[in-house]
Amino acid sequence: MQLIHLQGAQIRPWLDALAALRIQVFREFPYLYDGSLDYERDYLEVYAQSDDSLCVLVLEGDRAVGMSTALPLKDEDDAFVRPFIEQGFDVDSVCYFGESILLPEYRGQGLGVRFFEAREAHARTLAGVSYTAFCAVERPLDHPLRPSGYQGLDRFWQHRGYTLRPEIFARYEWQDIDAEAPDHKTLRFWLKTLD
Repeated sequence: MQLIHLQGAQIRPWLDALAALRIQVFREFPYLYDGSLDYERDYLEVYAQSDDSLCVLVLEGDRAVGMSTALPLKDEDDAFVRPFIEQGFDVDSVCYFGESILLPEYRGQGLGVRFFEAREAHARTLAGVSYTAFCAVERPLDHPLRPSGYQGLDRFWQHRGYTLRPEIFARYEWQDIDAEAPDHKTLRFWLKTLD
């Protein structure tokens, strides 16, 4: 496997592969996302347009099997920026971590730790950034599509120094794989203060 760091427009040649990867992985619980390539290309274009974005791409041969992203919060969609403004944060002080996704057969090999290390190192290069943040969708414990024995990543995130900030949350719309129409989900943010 090879990890490649892409910034800004360097991500653009990979948009289709990364869009397909996001659709595949985010179909799993807890996101249950019924995605489209057109939407995903548009979403990822935000990273291509930000000179200060980072995409850590995991390749096996020439196949994308994982990715992790970061960019200044000010460059993100308003749905993710607004919760920080409402809580009194200086938006310029936050680096937002997008997805960290891997195909199932590549999990458990330390790549999640490497994703966080790379994104935090990137955040430290951004002027004025003192926080890193990401969000995760909330699902009820009795959700009918929750796999038996499912374990979330909360302990992993806590071990990486992140704290759940339940008062900072976004509402974002997508269609679940078992739904007839899109609806809004609640995503809660986790924060870390950089050294």
